[in-house]
Formats: sequence, C-alpha cells, structure tokens
Amino acid sequence: MPRMITAPDDPQLDELCEQLAQLAPQLENPGAWPADQLDLCAKYGVFDWFLPRDVGGLEWSEGDVTRGYAKLSSACLTTTFVITQRAGACRRIAVGDSTWAREQLLPDLRTGHSFATVGISHLTTSRRHLGRPVLRATEIETGWLLDGYSPWVTGAPAADTVVVGATLSDGREVLIALPTNLPGVHVPQPANLIGLNASQTGPVECEQVEVDARYLLAGPQHDVMKSGSGANTGGLQTSTLAVGLADAAIGFIEGESDPRRELVGPAATMRDEWQSLYDELLAAAEGRTACSASE
Repeated sequence: MPRMITAPDDPQLDELCEQLAQLAPQLENPGAWPADQLDLCAKYGVFDWFLPRDVGGLEWSEGDVTRGYAKLSSACLTTTFVITQRAGACRRIAVGDSTWAREQLLPDLRTGHSFATVGISHLTTSRRHLGRPVLRATEIETGWLLDGYSPWVTGAPAADTVVVGATLSDGREVLIALPTNLPGVHVPQPANLIGLNASQTGPVECEQVEVDARYLLAGPQHDVMKSGSGANTGGLQTSTLAVGLADAAIGFIEGESDPRRELVGPAATMRDEWQSLYDELLAAAEGRTACSASE
C-alpha cells in the first residue's frame, strides 16, 4: 500500500503521476473508463485533498489543490477531469445540510469504494434557454419527486450517487444527492465526444423518482449553487487542467528536441510562456491577484 500524499510537493505524487501516465493510453480504447486510475488515486489519498478536516479530509488550500491538479492533469487529463467532478460532488455532500448524507456517503467516497459525480450544469449554463427547467422537483410527504433529466453528468454509468440540481415550480432550486439505484433513474449510453470520451459524460434521466428527504443537501432557495461555504460555482479547475495538459505537450516537444536540435529554441520559448501562465494561475488560486475565477 503506497503512502498517502499529504502535500503537492510530496514525492508520492510524482510516483502516482508516473503510474497514471503509463496507464493513460488505455483510455483511448472504445468504452474505456479510468477505474484503475481512480483506484490508484484512492490508495494515494487523493480524494481527501478536497474535503474539510472535520470529515477526515486534508482540506488543502486552493493553491495546493491547483498544484496537485496541474501535476495530475499533466499525467492523465481524463482521470483528472473525472476527479474534478467527483470532488465537486463530495464537497457538496460535506458542506450540505444533511448530516445523514454526510455520515452515510462520505466514508466510502473517501476510500474510493463508491463513486459520486455532479449533474448541475443545467442550473448555471446548459439548457438555460429552454421554456421550462429540464429537471424539476416537487416536494412530497417523504421528500422530493424528481422528473426530467440532467444533461451532462461525468461518469454517469459508474456513479452510485449524483448530486443533482432541480427546480421547483416557483423558481427555487434544490440540490439532492440522488442514489442511482432508485426506481425511475435511467442512465443512457453516453454520447461520443470529440475528446475525453473515457470520462463517460452523458445524461441521467429521472422518471417520477421519489427521493427521501434525508438526501436534500441544499435549498429550496433561489440560486442554490451559491449556497455552502467552499462550494461556489466558479473555480480554476478548467484552467488548471489546460495548464497541466500544456505541460505534458511541451514536455513531449522537449523530449523530441534531443535528436532534433531545431526544436530546442521553440521548446524553451513555450516552456517560459507556460511558466508565466502557471505562476499567474497560482497567484489567482492563492488570492494574490485581482483576477477572479470567472475571469
């Protein structure tokens, strides 16, 4: 059993990244899913980086999380993208209003024995132009009735829990930790994407699904995505993953420059530009710049 990673400069993180890079080509195969990669990350304690200490997590700072994500995404972009969605779900559960959900779901999520993801894009960007909400919630005696679908859910076929957002008839919203084994929950085959197909991103459908009140994480309220400390909608993850991927691409060119000396100059220029962007990213993550996450 490997030693847990406790800081972004931990040699164990480099060891994990080396293994992820070796496994990455497997994710180009049709129907691939990074199960082995996620198991490795669990063994190295990656899933604790993002969680508060009061639930057993390491509660890394935004700067340290950015450093960790950059290294992971340089090794395997798909696995790291999946982890960002998993971490988002776990954080929502950790800071949510349901003590029961926190106590019942987080232990297995921390150890990698279960998988959670988020289905919330329709509350912020996707399908916002439609005449009515794509996923609707109605309060019933035992909890909530969900009807509709969440259009973009990463890892939907592998998920045990999906933290979904749904809208009530009066415009208020709820966040619910939806167990995927409930009657009426359907997960169609994910669509083929231009990239990151192994993230298995696709819809989750709810046909009159009854969810116990204990799974309510937040709401009902307007703009429910703004609720919960540390669970805001903005973030630097997308930029961080892009920077990590660029690091890997430049590293490849640097490797090619040994036999092809004409690449030395361009590779050095790109590396300097990358370092500048990485420094700006860290400054934003650590609050050392006026640039916001949305910018």
